[in-house]
This record gives sequence, structure tokens and C-alpha cells, in this order.
Amino acid sequence: MATDDLMTRALEALGDDGPLSVEAIHRLTDVPDVPETMTIAEVADLLDLSPHTLRYYERAGLVEVARDGNGHRVYDADAVRRLVFLTRMRLSGMAMRDLQHYVALADAGEHTVPERLDVLVEHRDTIRRRIRELTLSLAAVEYKIATYGGATGPDVHALGTTTGAERTALPDEPPRRALPAG
Repeated sequence: MATDDLMTRALEALGDDGPLSVEAIHRLTDVPDVPETMTIAEVADLLDLSPHTLRYYERAGLVEVARDGNGHRVYDADAVRRLVFLTRMRLSGMAMRDLQHYVALADAGEHTVPERLDVLVEHRDTIRRRIRELTLSLAAVEYKIATYGGATGPDVHALGTTTGAERTALPDEPPRRALPAG
């Protein structure tokens, strides 16, 4: 599944509850009633990922998956929980190399908690910067929409009541001329 599709699904799961809460985060990370073991097809369906993505995560060393007597993958609850975490981190833009580093630290044991915390704090700071950058980009788009007389989002203040030739041209466009009456 594409990251955009997974993000859409995650946002729908959150709903419009207002600010994020611990409960909202638990809704995104909880995997209710996970069977003791699952096949790759079952995990792919549960997490809305492709079997190819699951095999890729395994090859990349992000998750260990046992095999049955026929060589088929058998996912236990711990592997599924890790995959839920991995998908959330990928949705947040964490690079594969950072995920691999984090997973290696987690697998090394409790003594790596301070370093894992550092990885997550750094990633959080990156996300916050991206949010600020996107907020600035959104404001520019909203401004441009308003200059064309369009409706802006509900959280944008009106730019004023000027219309037509009275609008100020943005740096990327020539000044407007009034159209002849007629």
C-alpha cells in the first residue's frame, strides 16, 4: 500500500477529535485481538500493507519472522506490534536507515533506552519543523486562493474586502489592469 493511502487511513482512524490525545495514539497503535500466529496474507490484510512491503521490512532487518515446517512466514503478536510501530514511523517520514538504527538499538536491550530516546526526540524535532514548513506553505496557498476571490480554509483570517484591480499583485505575477467596461 502506498504511504498516502496508509496516511489517509490513519487520519480517518483519528477522526476529528480535536487535539491528539493518548487515547488517539493508542487507537493507531493498538492491534486488537491479534491471533497467536498469522500468515503474511493475514498480516498484510490487517495492516493494509502489501506482502512485498512485509518481506522488504524483514530483509531490511526491521522485523524477525519465524518459518513453519513448509518455510512459510509465521508472524507472532510481537512481530505484528513492531510492524504497527514501523508503519507509523514510516508515515511520519522516518528514513529506513533511522528505523534500522532504532530497531538495532531496541534489539540490543534496555541499556540503549537513552539512545533510542535521542533518536525519537530528533525525529520529533524534524516532524515539528516539517509541520512549520507546511504551515507556511499552506498560508501561501490560502493567500493566493484569497487573492483570486476563492474561499480559504476555516482557520484562515480574511485578507480584506478588496476585489479585482484593487488586489495587490503577488511577487510572481504582473500587476492587474482593470478590464474595460462593456
